[in-house]
Amino acid sequence: MLARKSIIPEEYVLARIAAENLRKPRIRDRPRKARFIAKNGACNLAHKNIREQGRFLQDIFTTLVDLKWRHTLVIFTMSFLCSWLLFAMMWWLVAFAHGDMDPSTENMTNSTKWTPCVTCVRSFTSAFLFSIEVQVTIGFGGRMMTEECPLAITVLILQNIVGLIINAVMLGCIFMKTAQAHRRAETLIFSRQAVIAVRNGKLCFMFRVGDLRKSMIISASVRIQVVRKTTTPEGEVIPIHQVDIPVDNPIESNNIFLVAPLIICHVIDKRSPLYDISAADLAIQDLELIVILEGVVETTGITTQARTSYVAEEILWGHRFVPIVTEEEGVYAVDYSKFGNTIKVAAPRCSARELDEKPSILIQTLQKSELSHQNSLRKRNSMRRNNSIRRSNSMRRTNSSLIVPKVQFITPEGSQSASET
Repeated sequence: MLARKSIIPEEYVLARIAAENLRKPRIRDRPRKARFIAKNGACNLAHKNIREQGRFLQDIFTTLVDLKWRHTLVIFTMSFLCSWLLFAMMWWLVAFAHGDMDPSTENMTNSTKWTPCVTCVRSFTSAFLFSIEVQVTIGFGGRMMTEECPLAITVLILQNIVGLIINAVMLGCIFMKTAQAHRRAETLIFSRQAVIAVRNGKLCFMFRVGDLRKSMIISASVRIQVVRKTTTPEGEVIPIHQVDIPVDNPIESNNIFLVAPLIICHVIDKRSPLYDISAADLAIQDLELIVILEGVVETTGITTQARTSYVAEEILWGHRFVPIVTEEEGVYAVDYSKFGNTIKVAAPRCSARELDEKPSILIQTLQKSELSHQNSLRKRNSMRRNNSIRRSNSMRRTNSSLIVPKVQFITPEGSQSASET
């Protein structure tokens, strides 16, 4: 506006805007890589262009179990309705072929030597009701089959067999959907963040896992995989390259006793993909650590699996999990409110390779942390001492202000008497 009125030259305004733009740093956020495994354990993978769709029908039971609940309930209802309608049509045709639908035979009695195939089936509605009674084994007593038609006996046997097959398949599908193994994994929790700290003189990658139920997971085992995009020496690009990394377990077997929350530890050594990664390199690394917990449910005997993953932004360098298991009145208590809490500890910022080549780095880091801890303690003690001195001085001033001065009273006789009140 000022430049248009020629109060400030236009060249000066343009130069000033250009200089301000140069001073502002342009920070371009690195595009966030898609996770292979979500935090809740779901696989972030979309299948496209599948041409052989018939393979899913070959394994129809698994397909039904994998469907959503609304689709399963629709199929469950329609399978029974369609079977009832189909056999209702067959019963109606049997009755029509035998002449049971003829109005002239409606008032015939047993004296005329005429017997219907199915009694009281005079329309398609009554045939549909009789089909339901046969398949669900409900006998109301009004409609029943006679020995007149062998074809009706065949239809009865066929409907019973088909009804049993439908009941077995659909009820089994409903049971498997309600008792799926991943339902048990909902009470297996992982810490939102993982940490890297020093344990037993080694850099370790650690995370916490716990079980909210009292029923245990039998033969529980933990596996860790690193997923990253790699390129082979031949130039082949592998978008999802999976590498297993070992888990530090003092027990010879890989099983863990998950009766209380545990901290799973991976020692970053020469076999680890994290061996050459430092604290500065971790922020720019395009990797994902997948954690898989497998075990057998104690109550059902079904094998379950819980999954989660940690990307570079969710790994805290130089932190440690706080203890959450305490002994109270002879019982071990677990405080899940502190399940993911961490504290900052001394840890070298270099990679594990540099730490192995120069062990003095760890000693220097620990000495610096000890000196800083002592300095903080000294500052804290000095602050406490100063606060106590200030409090004592303030109390002295308060006491001195409360002392009443001596007052001299002069009597009429002229004598002076001093009294203290």
